[in-house]
Amino acid sequence: MALSSPVLKRSETIANTMPDALRESRYHMKRCFMKYVEKGKRVMKVHQLMDEMEKVIEDKAERSQLLEGLLGYILCTTQEAAIVPPDVAFAVRPSPGCWEYVKVNSNDLSVDGISAAEYLKFKEMSVDENWAKDENALEIDFRATDHSLPHLTMPPSVGNGIKYVSKFLTSKINSPGTAQSLVDYLLSLNHQGEKFMINDSINTVSKLQAALVIAKAALSKLPRETPFQSFEMRFKEWGFEKGWGDNAERVEEMMHSLSEILQAPDPLNIETFFGKLPIIFKVVLFSVHGYFGQSDVLGLPDTGGQVVYILDQVVALEEELLLRIKQRGLNAKPQILIVTRLIPDAKGTKCNVELEPVAKTKHCHILRVPFNTDNGVLQQWVSRFDIYPYLERFAQDASKRIIEVMEGKPDLIVGNYTDGNLVASLMASKLDTTLGTIAHALEKTKYEDSDIKWKELDPKYHFSCQFSADLIAMNSADFIITSTYQEIAGSHDRPGQYESHTAFTMPGLYRVVNGINVFSPKFNIASPGADQTVYFPYTQKEERFSEFGPSVEELLFSDIQNTEHIGHLEDKTKPIIFSMARLDTVKNLAGLTEWYGKNKRLRGLVNLVIVGAFFDPSKSKDREEATEIKKMHSLIEKYNLKGQMRWIAAQTDRKRNGELYRYIADTRGAFVQPALYEAFGLTVIEAMNSGLPTFATSQGGPAEIIADGVSGFHIDPFNGDESSNKLADFFQKCKEDPEYWTRISIQGLQRIDECYTWKIYANKMLNMGCVYGFWRKLYDKEKEAKMRYIQMFYNLEFRRLVSNMAVKKEQRPQQEEPKEKPKQLLRKRTSKLTFWR
Repeated sequence: MALSSPVLKRSETIANTMPDALRESRYHMKRCFMKYVEKGKRVMKVHQLMDEMEKVIEDKAERSQLLEGLLGYILCTTQEAAIVPPDVAFAVRPSPGCWEYVKVNSNDLSVDGISAAEYLKFKEMSVDENWAKDENALEIDFRATDHSLPHLTMPPSVGNGIKYVSKFLTSKINSPGTAQSLVDYLLSLNHQGEKFMINDSINTVSKLQAALVIAKAALSKLPRETPFQSFEMRFKEWGFEKGWGDNAERVEEMMHSLSEILQAPDPLNIETFFGKLPIIFKVVLFSVHGYFGQSDVLGLPDTGGQVVYILDQVVALEEELLLRIKQRGLNAKPQILIVTRLIPDAKGTKCNVELEPVAKTKHCHILRVPFNTDNGVLQQWVSRFDIYPYLERFAQDASKRIIEVMEGKPDLIVGNYTDGNLVASLMASKLDTTLGTIAHALEKTKYEDSDIKWKELDPKYHFSCQFSADLIAMNSADFIITSTYQEIAGSHDRPGQYESHTAFTMPGLYRVVNGINVFSPKFNIASPGADQTVYFPYTQKEERFSEFGPSVEELLFSDIQNTEHIGHLEDKTKPIIFSMARLDTVKNLAGLTEWYGKNKRLRGLVNLVIVGAFFDPSKSKDREEATEIKKMHSLIEKYNLKGQMRWIAAQTDRKRNGELYRYIADTRGAFVQPALYEAFGLTVIEAMNSGLPTFATSQGGPAEIIADGVSGFHIDPFNGDESSNKLADFFQKCKEDPEYWTRISIQGLQRIDECYTWKIYANKMLNMGCVYGFWRKLYDKEKEAKMRYIQMFYNLEFRRLVSNMAVKKEQRPQQEEPKEKPKQLLRKRTSKLTFWR
């Protein structure tokens, strides 16, 4: 709804302004609120509130006039209302990340501000009245220990955590305590026992400043290219160790930066200085669920874009680490481990191989650790929803193995998804290591009312465990990486994934009054890219993988029906609209199929190709996938799509997939990503990088990747008619003006080149690891208090929930370790680790 009404001033609250808004039409409001409460206790979404109002105020002009005022603004920023007659409690979100709660008495229209906890109790009354009234019901408040920590205040700043931290340090660094903390931090830097930066002869701020003056004077007399080794011994006498740079120019730049920080700091200088410090050499990334491998895994259950993301990520991280180490004048080699689950029943993949080098790298390996249980090793894949009983033991086993392989503890630990983030938080807590987490997708926002309906959904999804694990990980993290702003704080109309954890309730279990603060400086946006050796423009004919041409053509156009493809395309001259994803409810491939089936105009213009899953639902071990497979078959029959649709089973060869994108670009087709919600959308990046015009969901990250109508198009996954017509309009326009397709293709490529590369990502991520490594030391007391609270929640609540879950029984005794192991990685080191008990 477009509103011309004034918005609230920052100093105003909903509780203060709502009485005036209700008085604008007291008669209608009285009737409206009586309508809200007439059905008793319930929770209403904003569209339901509007529908009820429409029934009360039948005159359209009168209703429009009312909604153009302040009341319309308040109602349109309301996310939901909890009805407990005679009161109506509103959860109002005036701007991203900002929430207010008010209750209105339907009898006299009196308005009172209420707390988040009070609002949640109203909400609970419709589900579990006894629990809502229980004064001893468990309330969770993760901000209880955060009062002294600085945080952002304005919604547009959300996700710029490292910039905020750098600005805050700028204002704080000149205080004696903070400046000395910096000196102490520099004194602590070492790698495998070798000291870096400064030694104990420079142990105060004044000594450091004096030594910097002497060193800079000496450097000014040296040629810029002079190797550090030429003046290393002289600098060592003054208290300086390796790590400043590989030549006089870089050493002088680094020393100048530190001098500026100690005298007149600025945010950019602080981030640059910390980013260059020799802090990170050993990196561990956890990705536990699914089949994690470099080939033959994509499309298997719980295995999709996250695997691609991490494999591309480590290639870029290694390149950046090698560059930084070289420029610091050091001989050290980086180590990167991707730690995942070893699956003995590997389905023809390498997921049963313990240690595997990562292609295109020299210092990265996949380390696989099995799920050990009291009855032996778990042999089979287990759903991401059923994984929680194995994670604590896995964290213990993986931690010991990591320390053996790395010959010491890592400098940075990064988790991925709920399970990987939880394991990473367990390990980082015990090793006192800087922790970053990446959610990829928080399940809470995928399933409407999954918190209030948790008892109904728990047997299938175990959301009680998942939401608890997410809370533990996001609050344990020193920094959180997201791909988009929407992932954190959503849009004007929709709360973000993390924002949905601010305040929520699971009646009968616990009530979260402060789950996460999206204004925390731990949040940072770092968007990934695509592997440009695989996904490159269709116009680069000489680089294309011509060996895949015949197999791609067979994949798309063969009339043979088999386990890899069904359906056929009668008119092979038509452009193709194409989508590739896991076959689950949220990815909405069945929705796209239905849009296409219903739109005769679109069917006349293009063919449809879907790539996902396989065709026999009885062979799927994923409950949701099996349901979607059945749905796809019924839609094909319902709309008689034979001759116009090709359904291809999940494809695991990335190079052939890259050529598939380009082949469809050759047909002047388009890529469609119709997800109900998508945190980021790697396939969107891949398609655009291939020069394929892209239509992607308006719900989530793709809305930030694509400039609508310029570098691609947004589509509403909840309005299939509108979305299918938008596709049809595009292809009709391309038919009339062939250059239109080319313009959108080129503008999509430009967008990717400007914003979405792995080099930019790797630089941001390593800077975070360096800056937050110091930040966590600066606020170590607050960090310790927070971790005590988290440990209590883990031990008293999470472990209890996990103990109630069933454990798979298909187990056999521990298998022998694979014989082939890189010898240099296997020197044993004893380590005793005790987790949160």
